[in-house]
Amino acid sequence: MNYNWDWGVFLRSTGIGDEIYLDWFVTGLGWTVAVSLAGWIIALLLGSLLGVMRTVPNRWISTIATTYVEVFRNVPLLVQLFLWYFLMPDLLPESLQTWFKQDLSPATSAYLSVVVCLGLFTAARVCEQVRTGIQALPKGQTAAAYAMGFKLPQIYSNVLLPQAFRIIIPPLTSEFLNIFKNSSVASLIGLMELLAQTKQTAEFSANLFEAFTLATLIYFTLNMSLMLIMRAIEKKVMVPGMISVGGK
Repeated sequence: MNYNWDWGVFLRSTGIGDEIYLDWFVTGLGWTVAVSLAGWIIALLLGSLLGVMRTVPNRWISTIATTYVEVFRNVPLLVQLFLWYFLMPDLLPESLQTWFKQDLSPATSAYLSVVVCLGLFTAARVCEQVRTGIQALPKGQTAAAYAMGFKLPQIYSNVLLPQAFRIIIPPLTSEFLNIFKNSSVASLIGLMELLAQTKQTAEFSANLFEAFTLATLIYFTLNMSLMLIMRAIEKKVMVPGMISVGGK
């Protein structure tokens, strides 16, 4: 392909104040990280609770968690995002509607919507990982815990969950990486995260290839760094004989 690459474009002025195009990428990366980390905290906490609910002996509690998983896992993420951003605010009390639509800045409103959407969507997937980890443990451990006089909450907090989380670190790593990639949907409701800043740079500068190449490198570097961190954590907390590290 006969194309003259111009990497110096990122150091040029955008024509808006003193900003250069690279500043837009830094701002976009900041929003991407902020959205992804906040969404992941919601997903991990709620998903862990739902995973426990799916494995308790109470049928009603298990059914509630199962229903949640089936609903959130089978509705496309983009549809859920539009529901949270355009529909849900209209169902709030009038005072909260005014706060969300008028008092908050457009960026903050979009940020809150996408964080809640990503968190609840990913929680359904985390739930299944936690459930699988708990059910992978030998049944004798639960029986032994009951024999020692443990109550059900103690069995989960002291026996089952500490081992289950060690087992499911690899699939949780995949979900952690996915939430960073899924954060790109935020651009569709006006949040200027990395993908939105990339498209804006491509349009303003007319250097499409350079803009999307840099975005690809940023996403790749970010995800590889997170994967290496999670692999180190996996190696640190592994139970010998129970899980293998790094696919070995």
